[in-house]
Amino acid sequence: MATNPDVPPTHTVKPVDPPPPSDQPTSAMLKADIDSGRTGEKVAVFDPGLASLGTDDEAAGQPPSPVQIVLARYQETVGRWMKGGRSTSAAHPGWDITLTGFIGLVAALGVVLLIGIWVGAR
Repeated sequence: MATNPDVPPTHTVKPVDPPPPSDQPTSAMLKADIDSGRTGEKVAVFDPGLASLGTDDEAAGQPPSPVQIVLARYQETVGRWMKGGRSTSAAHPGWDITLTGFIGLVAALGVVLLIGIWVGAR
């Protein structure tokens, strides 16, 4: 495959390492927790956002305090895992009741149609 020199390389496919613990955490560290997959919300790759997490708070003159960020990091990591772990999605495969319910509904409708056709043909 030929490379195009006009297109800059993307670094979004490289895994993101979680940030180390800190006494003075920042919003960027919370975003790195999310991007690293530590919170269970997404796969561990870099997510370039137009506005970084916490930018709107800083623009309003009310940046989150380190205590608020510590609580948010705890809630997003430890708190989320204690409440049941990862949610099922395309990024985090697991048992999904929606697909099972849909297949069951289609099968039930097929059985009802077959019985209706069989009874109608008699």
